[in-house]
Amino acid sequence: MGIVQAGLLGIAGALLAVQFKSGRSEYSIYIAAGVSVLIFLGILGQFSVFLDAIYEIAGVINLDSSYVKTLVKMIGITYTSEFASSICKDAGYQTIAVQIEIFGKLMILVLSIPVVLTVLETIGEFLL
Repeated sequence: MGIVQAGLLGIAGALLAVQFKSGRSEYSIYIAAGVSVLIFLGILGQFSVFLDAIYEIAGVINLDSSYVKTLVKMIGITYTSEFASSICKDAGYQTIAVQIEIFGKLMILVLSIPVVLTVLETIGEFLL
């Protein structure tokens, strides 16, 4: 899906959601969430280009594949938690949205601990 299709889908979904907002407001939330999911799935189709570039860069600089996998997981967690949080905010559930954001941040923190430990070990080796 290109940016033009995503933009048109978003505009059409927003206009359709506005039509339902006055009568059956719950339908407007469902429409907005459905359009958001379709656009998100379109983004996932483009994500393979990004992954190929990351792995190519990692191959050029001889980066351990576990670090690349961790980086990709962190990016996935970030986008997924932001996406879910935005849908909850649009539906009027800010408390749930904040909890999703906190959970995403904690997951990234957990994933980063091995990388931070490796950096600290490397710094320790240089200092000795």
